[in-house]
Amino acid sequence: MNAPVKFETTLKDWETDQEVRWCPGCGDYAILKAVQRTLPQLGADPSNTCFISGIGCSSRFPYYMETYGFHTIHGRAPAVATGVKLANPDLDIWLVTGDGDGLSIGGNHMMHVLRRNVNMQIMLFNNEIYGLTKGQSSPTSREGTKSPSTPIGSFDHPANPCAFALGSGARFVGRGFDVSKNLPDVLKAAHAHQGAAFIEIFQNCIVYNKDVFNDFAAPKGAGDRQLWLEHGKPMLFGDPKAGFDKGISLDRDTLTLKVVEATEENWKDAGVLVHDQTDRTIAHLLIEMPFGAFPMALGVLYDDPRPTFETAVIEERAKSAAGKEANLAKLLAKGQTWTVEASEGHPTD
Repeated sequence: MNAPVKFETTLKDWETDQEVRWCPGCGDYAILKAVQRTLPQLGADPSNTCFISGIGCSSRFPYYMETYGFHTIHGRAPAVATGVKLANPDLDIWLVTGDGDGLSIGGNHMMHVLRRNVNMQIMLFNNEIYGLTKGQSSPTSREGTKSPSTPIGSFDHPANPCAFALGSGARFVGRGFDVSKNLPDVLKAAHAHQGAAFIEIFQNCIVYNKDVFNDFAAPKGAGDRQLWLEHGKPMLFGDPKAGFDKGISLDRDTLTLKVVEATEENWKDAGVLVHDQTDRTIAHLLIEMPFGAFPMALGVLYDDPRPTFETAVIEERAKSAAGKEANLAKLLAKGQTWTVEASEGHPTD
């Protein structure tokens, strides 16, 4: 694979002439603009970029990106994206899916693209509802969610997308939300990662699940409810203008996380953890922190690359083909073959 070349583009170079058609106020608009603003900063080439999606509101994304795109079938975007990457490993692949498309019918395919570590960015828009099919509960819907399919409230325990990704062997796991000014930084980190980079993006469904993420995403008091992680920096939260007042520490007796009082001056004495994005165990604890007692962990939770799937496939192909002649007729005649001879009264033609 060739080294990437930096291209000079603007946001306009990534916009199509298609009318963007989501419900007014949908969080997908903000995510679309975040991606379109981020790609020029990456020096990406529209002619070498491909957006692949499944089915759902989020999966309209390829129509609105001035790149190659493929709107595939329900849940199968990871399989199609894997095939595209193997056919042309130099392509920059972005996979777009939702909590329904990616974790219900597509859960099997999502697991395999993550464990194989195919080099692509996977954006899972999580609005905790089936928006396109009129508001049924989804795999991530909270217990008690009332919907056409759960009229008296869902009793299913919701799936945790980041825990699913980490458990499936993902080497990059990130989190953000639609209107966050920090979302582009998460996208940039995912793009820099060589391998399957999984980003869960909380996305407001204005019609069927309005403001469900306001408990942590609302601007007022956000410092107390959001823990933005940065590699090598202490896990502090609270009002950043006041220098923070809380942190995340590890109780070494119970091997669980806890909230402690801490500031930028005394965080070491308070036992606040320094974020190490290569630490899979701490990443798992951060992902599973119960919101309310803890803030929502956001940013890059885990980033520890290893060789990619397509690199291994290319090396295997080259090794298998070394010193061999490409001869289809010879290949077809190899092994147990026989010739039917013409006999009297029974011509072969």
